[in-house]
Amino acid sequence: MLQRVLGGLVVSEVGFGAAQLGNLYRETSDEEAAAAVDTAWEGGIRYFDTAPHYGLGLSERRLGAALRGRPRDELVISTKVGRLLVPTPERAAAGKLDDDGFAVPAAYRRAWDFSRDGVLRSLEASLDRLGMDRVDIVYLHDPDEHWEEASTTGVGALVELRDQGVIGAIGAGMNQVGMLARFVERCDVDVVMVAGRHTLFDRSAEERLLPLAFDRGVAIVSAAVYNSGLLSRAEVPDDATYDYGPAPESVIERARHLAEICSRHGVTLPDAAVQYPLRHDAVASVVIGMRTAEQVTSTLDRYDTPIPAEAWRELESA
Repeated sequence: MLQRVLGGLVVSEVGFGAAQLGNLYRETSDEEAAAAVDTAWEGGIRYFDTAPHYGLGLSERRLGAALRGRPRDELVISTKVGRLLVPTPERAAAGKLDDDGFAVPAAYRRAWDFSRDGVLRSLEASLDRLGMDRVDIVYLHDPDEHWEEASTTGVGALVELRDQGVIGAIGAGMNQVGMLARFVERCDVDVVMVAGRHTLFDRSAEERLLPLAFDRGVAIVSAAVYNSGLLSRAEVPDDATYDYGPAPESVIERARHLAEICSRHGVTLPDAAVQYPLRHDAVASVVIGMRTAEQVTSTLDRYDTPIPAEAWRELESA
C-alpha cells in the first residue's frame, strides 16, 4: 500500500476506522475485531483511528489488544479528546444500554470537556485502554458547540503535549467544513479529519477547506467516504441511507447516476468512493470503518481496482 506524509508522520493511504470495533449499531465479537485488524495489517494498512466515544472505550481496548506485539514504529494510531467517560455503574447494573448508537452496556456517560484538564485526563484514560505509552495523532472530537473552549484551551493542551513529544500531530475531527476551516486558519494544527464532506457525492470540502489546508501545509484525513452507506454498494437501493438517515429521492437518483457512470467503465460505485478523496494532494489518508476481515478485504480490493481516466473525468463533471 502507498503511504503519504501527515504532520511529520507517514500513514498508509487507507486507514482503519475502528468505530465498528466499539459495537457500532450491533455487536461484534472480540475474535471478529482481532481478525479485522490482522487482515488490515497483512494488507498494508498502518494507520488506525479510534476514540473513547466508540463503544464507551471498547474500540480502544480492542484495537490496543489487536495491535499488541506489532512493531510500534511501523504503525500510526490516532484517538480523540473532548468526551470524558464518566462511570455510571448503576445504569449498567440496571441493564441499560448505551443510547448513542453503540451496542454496549451503559457503564459510562459522555461528558463534553475541552479544558486542559479534560484533554489530559481523556488522553491518559485512552492510553490506559489502548495499553500504550503514546499515540501519534490526537483530534478534538466533534467540537461543534464548543468552539471557544476547543480552539483555545483544547488546542493549547494538545500543542503543549506535541511540543513535549508526547504526541506527534494534532487536529480536529468533524462532520462539517466551516469550523474545520477556522481551525486551519486560526490554530496551530497539523491535520483535520473531515467526515462525509469530501466524498464522491458530497464535495463541499473542496471549495474552501482543502485548498486552505493545502496552502497552510495542514493534512486532510477523509472519513465516512460512503456517506452513511449511500455509496457502499454497486447498486443504490431504494432504502439507502445518507447522513445517518433515510436518503431523499433526489439523493438516491444522483447516486444512481454516479453508479451508472462507474458501471459503464467496468468499476463499481464503492471502488470510486474509496479512491476519490485520494485524488486531492491535500489528503493524506482515507479512513474507512471496517468490522470484519471480509470487510477489510473488500476495502483493499476497492482501493486496488484500476479506474480509467475517462471514468474520473465523467464522475468529476457529474
